[in-house]
Amino acid sequence: MNYTTLTESTENRITTITLNCSDRRNALDDVMIKEISDAFASANRNSSSRIVVLTGEGSSFCAGMDLAYLQRCTQLGQAENLEDARNLSRMLQLIHGLKKPVIAMVNGPALGGGCGLASACDFVFAAKEKARLGAPEVRLGFLPAVILLYLIKRMGEGAAREFVLRGDILDATAAKVKGLVSEVVEDNELSSTVYAFAETLARTTSSSSITLTKDLFVRFHEMSEKDALEYAANLNSLTRKTEDFKKGIDSFLKKETLEW
Repeated sequence: MNYTTLTESTENRITTITLNCSDRRNALDDVMIKEISDAFASANRNSSSRIVVLTGEGSSFCAGMDLAYLQRCTQLGQAENLEDARNLSRMLQLIHGLKKPVIAMVNGPALGGGCGLASACDFVFAAKEKARLGAPEVRLGFLPAVILLYLIKRMGEGAAREFVLRGDILDATAAKVKGLVSEVVEDNELSSTVYAFAETLARTTSSSSITLTKDLFVRFHEMSEKDALEYAANLNSLTRKTEDFKKGIDSFLKKETLEW
């Protein structure tokens, strides 16, 4: 697909999705949300891809929802606005539930929906000086309804409450303390650090194990404790018969370094 708001490429088993509307700080609108969803769905199907990196072109990661677009939305009816919000929710669900590890490379401000984008990823690497993560919706008469679930998952409810009720915008170091960020990296080393990590992850982990482990996280939140434990036991027993498991155990017993 030819995208108008982002670029997508795959190299060395790593798919990079780059938001590419730097003139408006990579802010989200209906077209970008649709294209991000399509790019992630495509990466999910791509057998040559093991890891997905999400980042922004220019000085911003993603400035959140485009305010001009939101202003236009005030003229729409309830049904149209509801469908628009659902599209944003489906996009975040797709990223969070992707079969492959997703790394947010936060090169600049990630605000509102942009902070939600980062929070939906498995790993968040942030530039020490330029990255800012925030949910300033309450200062704009709005609320972080769609992204809140992912903030809670990442930060825990107590920290997420303080964060969104104050409308905070944090630098990378403070965001790491709050649980929003996995790693704080010097700005000029961000890209090399992220891709080195992605290559190591692809080389040292089983694709099928990653897929099933991510599925476990998703399913656990959909089931009762009893059903989750039974599902986990069944999945554990089935995994013991897979080729990846046999290969991994054999390598471990032979004290060989395994390259996946």
